[in-house]
Amino acid sequence: MRAQTGTGRLAGCVAGMLLVTACSTLDPYTREGQTSQATKGAAIGAGIGVVAGLITGDDAVDRRQRALIGGGLGALTGAAVGNYMDRQEAQLRQRLDGTGVSVHREGDNITLLMPGNVTFRTDSAALNQGFFDVLNSVGLVLEEYEKTVIEVAGHTDSRGSDSYNQDLSEERASTVAEYLRSQGIMTQRIITVGQGEGSPVASNDTEQGRQQNRRVELTLVPLTA
Repeated sequence: MRAQTGTGRLAGCVAGMLLVTACSTLDPYTREGQTSQATKGAAIGAGIGVVAGLITGDDAVDRRQRALIGGGLGALTGAAVGNYMDRQEAQLRQRLDGTGVSVHREGDNITLLMPGNVTFRTDSAALNQGFFDVLNSVGLVLEEYEKTVIEVAGHTDSRGSDSYNQDLSEERASTVAEYLRSQGIMTQRIITVGQGEGSPVASNDTEQGRQQNRRVELTLVPLTA
């Protein structure tokens, strides 16, 4: 399993559901709970996990950024970085309103959490029919805001062996990445990674929790020099 970096972690309100409630406000776009700036990344489900955020690490993202800049895409600098990601975040929240996909912000990175009831059935890397509209909406924003590196991370519940779940998570990440490419997103912008069952955001003891753990996370990192 790849180690998470500090850049990609979302610090959570992990002292229990009461604390999560206390530090959350209502997201005006998705009508979901959203943490204050001081306590971003509220724990999900029963409070045993947080949104994983960036998984591949600074080095992998830096290499991809340098390649894209060298290819002529151009980098964001200074205050333009935050402004660019602010506008992208607002469009994502608007387009994903009511879809079940949640939008999380950590500094200048944006993570889209896509749970299993939206993405995949149990033991499958085939996209749910209803997921196409979600990915189409995401693809439109990603195509417009091209100055980002996109990490696509696949996750599973705990059913099955570690090796099976690792392979399945990689297949899920690849399926989503391939669909985004079919929507015109540059291959060079996309990094895929499978996390298997190793990063649960809810308990695997219930079907609802397992459904949350069968997920894909898209983390968008601005293209900076």
